[in-house]
Amino acid sequence: MKFGKVENPELYPSDLPVDHSDTQLVLASGQNHTPKVFIGCPRWAKAELKGFYPKGVKDELSYYSSQFNAIELNAYYYRIFPPSIVEGWYDRSSPDFMFFPKVPQLISQFRRLKNCDDALNDFFLSISHFKEKLGTVFLQMNDNYGPQNFQDLTAFLNKWPKDLPLTVELRNSGWYSDSHVANDLCAVLQENKIAHTITDTLGRRDLMHMRLTNSSCFVRFTGANHSSDVTRIDDWFDRLTLWKDQGISQINFFVHQTIEKDLQMLSARLISKINKEWGYELPVPGSSQVSLF
Repeated sequence: MKFGKVENPELYPSDLPVDHSDTQLVLASGQNHTPKVFIGCPRWAKAELKGFYPKGVKDELSYYSSQFNAIELNAYYYRIFPPSIVEGWYDRSSPDFMFFPKVPQLISQFRRLKNCDDALNDFFLSISHFKEKLGTVFLQMNDNYGPQNFQDLTAFLNKWPKDLPLTVELRNSGWYSDSHVANDLCAVLQENKIAHTITDTLGRRDLMHMRLTNSSCFVRFTGANHSSDVTRIDDWFDRLTLWKDQGISQINFFVHQTIEKDLQMLSARLISKINKEWGYELPVPGSSQVSLF
């Protein structure tokens, strides 16, 4: 069973929680009302984006990067790619395209952020070949990684390169159920200017902290392949608009589905709203206007 999957989406509350009181204070330091916006999917493989690619497309990345301006690069979770492959991705993607690589499981899950300097250096060397197309790196910890690991997490974050943007996703509810733990966590994130990933999936609303720790957001939205997904995306547009007015500097938003379909429709809906209401000219996935719902 995939993370946060629910069998009857209509039985679960889908409204966005209110922002934590610190969020507006953090965003006020940015005072940027024309934020950079990156929206994409977790993969570009044809098998994962059913109905997205026109017939005859051979270079999936080149086409994908003409339709979206970002990719949440989950493939790095399973391996560290050699520079030659990264350079190929760089060359085949559109000029304004951005890659957001995931910290490999060797570091996050197997080593649990300890004794991993060699692997980290290999990872840094690899992603450096994205050059100006390198976006925020995202670290995801398993739900068995809780507050008892606070010291290890802090040590890892303190030594993270200050010039390499990072966002952290924590899946153990203990980080948020105790206000003292949550405050200590956010203090470390703010001190290191590290983003606080927001995970929106119906089955794990306990993780919806709505507490930003720098002037950017990194949202991982998981749809339920249900009509309520459209309402949820619209709610996110409203929240992002609020954050834009409050001074957010960068928005990173990635759409997942518990069942991998209709990613492009939800993404296109959000992008179209941003273009219309904010006056942006982001690429809109052309084949994603037909909903599967």
